[in-house]
Amino acid sequence: QVQVVESGGDLVQAWGSLRLSCAASGRTFSDYAMGWFRQAPGKEREFVATINWSAENTFYAESVEGRFTISRDNAKNTVYLQMNSLRPEDTAVYYCAMSKYKQLTIVALGYDYWGQGTQVTVSS
Repeated sequence: QVQVVESGGDLVQAWGSLRLSCAASGRTFSDYAMGWFRQAPGKEREFVATINWSAENTFYAESVEGRFTISRDNAKNTVYLQMNSLRPEDTAVYYCAMSKYKQLTIVALGYDYWGQGTQVTVSS
């Protein structure tokens, strides 16, 4: 059975940094793209970043481009989201997901396994 587990969420001040981790098991991690999404209170879940199976390609939402970095370590079955210059509007529950595909996956429907989420709160 596939499991996806996020960690690293915390309360941080504006302009601070945080690194989220996501460990996956139960499927060959290196065969699939991975992604991060987030959902703020009262809003729909939105795409944040994705990385392809080999880590050669990444893609970001415009709102986080230049501030967030997605990476993966296939030897550790783990994907990361380094978040710098955090803003109060980045406050949300962050979800990690495993794609159905090898290549970059932007839409939520392209993912078939999701973590339970980790809370990130940015204070002003």
